[in-house]
Amino acid sequence: MLKVLIVEDDLMIADMTEEFLVGSGYSVCGIARTVPKAISLAKSHLPDLAIIDLRLADGGIGTDVAAELNRLKRIGVLFASGNITQFELTSADGDASLVKPYLIKDLLCSLSIISEIVLTGHSSLPHPRGFKLLKPAIADRETFHA
Repeated sequence: MLKVLIVEDDLMIADMTEEFLVGSGYSVCGIARTVPKAISLAKSHLPDLAIIDLRLADGGIGTDVAAELNRLKRIGVLFASGNITQFELTSADGDASLVKPYLIKDLLCSLSIISEIVLTGHSSLPHPRGFKLLKPAIADRETFHA
């Protein structure tokens, strides 16, 4: 059973997400509204996957959580936010993004894709509506130096 960390400042969305994930066979190791709480939960539980909103409580930014997760172990990171276009996300930040609002079936499909990427390095599953793999960070550096 895969452990998922939910990082979401809207508690209604977080609770509904937890309910759907548990009902779909995932184990939710915690819900965090802030960057410090998310990092604390991640260190305590070492999740396999994280669903991270980009705008968090207390002015936090989801990419700060992802950066800390990457230091712990290889955790699959899905950014789920209505603010995706306001951020320049790359594979250095996480694996993919899913635009809010989304259907729960699209969230579950997105997590399956992220799980496959973590295990094999790629995915052959079809992408749901609003899902986008993050572009490679190396390509960003090459573009910057060109």
